Amino acid sequence: MSSVLVVLSGARVWSLKDGTQRPTGFWAEEFVAPYRLLTEAGHNVTIATPGARVPVADQASLADDAGPELRAYLDSVKDVLESPVRLEDVDPAAYDAVFIPGGHGPMQDLAVNPDVARILATLLPDSSKVVAALCHGPAAFLAAGDAEGNWLFNGRKLTAFTDDEEKQVGLADSAPWLLEERLRAGGAVFESGPAWAPHVVVDGNLITAQNPASAEAAGRAILARL
Repeated sequence: MSSVLVVLSGARVWSLKDGTQRPTGFWAEEFVAPYRLLTEAGHNVTIATPGARVPVADQASLADDAGPELRAYLDSVKDVLESPVRLEDVDPAAYDAVFIPGGHGPMQDLAVNPDVARILATLLPDSSKVVAALCHGPAAFLAAGDAEGNWLFNGRKLTAFTDDEEKQVGLADSAPWLLEERLRAGGAVFESGPAWAPHVVVDGNLITAQNPASAEAAGRAILARL
């Protein structure tokens, strides 16, 4: 079985353009679906956050009809979520894969985190490893460069929550920056599917998925690669 590192945001707010602090966290479905698939398949999964801060689910991700089921699952793994390892202490060589779920939390902390950048810089160049991220999770890619300062994801095919989807949820104008725009500007080959439909892009050992509807497909793509 493989060892998988799940990096969750420790953020509880997202700082908007006007200084407003919008409550956030990780998006429940984007954690639950892949985590359940990985653990049920017998893989060893470790959760890490910056500073070992206990991660919280964005309450908006629990507001629809799936909310009760997601809450029940989160309660069932409460002990795991409340005892993450420190991202700063992670040895990336100990893992076969890293997976980064979304929610707006990663836009706040993981996008500028040197330790997630260190982990990505170790795993991505190794074709035997897997790097995966979902929805806003690829915000964590933005800080990752090589020893020469080149962005690791330049020229790689990937997807993420699109600027159009951000507009549709009414947050594009207040966001300090937009994820798709930043990824494209860095040199990523951004491939989007229809808004809110499942969409997964696999480029070698890099697996990315567009939105919450892609959570299950993302988990299955990671399993297939492992």
